[in-house]
Amino acid sequence: MAGVKTIEDAYDFIQEVGICTIFSEGVQGVRSFWDAVDLPDREGGRTKWGARMEAVWAWKTELPTLYPDDVYYGKIPGGHAALMSMRYLKEVHFPKNARPVSTCKPLAQQVYEIVRLSPGTTAEIRREAMERFGCSKSRFDTALKELQVSLNMVRLNEPDLKKDTWVPFEEVYGELGLEREGGSDV
Repeated sequence: MAGVKTIEDAYDFIQEVGICTIFSEGVQGVRSFWDAVDLPDREGGRTKWGARMEAVWAWKTELPTLYPDDVYYGKIPGGHAALMSMRYLKEVHFPKNARPVSTCKPLAQQVYEIVRLSPGTTAEIRREAMERFGCSKSRFDTALKELQVSLNMVRLNEPDLKKDTWVPFEEVYGELGLEREGGSDV
């Protein structure tokens, strides 16, 4: 399905393809949400970015919020942002990519502990990690990405949140955590 023009079309597209990157990133075998959205690039929107960018940017957050049992947002290997159907997450992505936090790099483990004890926004967690562990913004971003790719941390999809807020993956998708190889190791 191409020609996505509404959020309902976007939902149908994700259910049909199973997984898609948010933007054209050339991930082999994975469709691009950006390429599927059929709206004007530099016009038709409320900002200079155009209707297409506005829709993609809004829908990547709205879809998992409106359809929490059907749409998942996260990072895939390579650090690419992606949307996927819950079926794809459970049957393909989780079994293939979930790994215990203990296998992550030390800074990722430390960032995970911050989130486990006190979920927060990206800025709040970054500030604490930089103060406590002396890491750079770049190293923090790499650790955050690793935690998402390994399915140890996830963005909270609550309608009233305006900023990305992070929680342990098990807090939102606990039933999958039980399936993690070797049980939950977080």
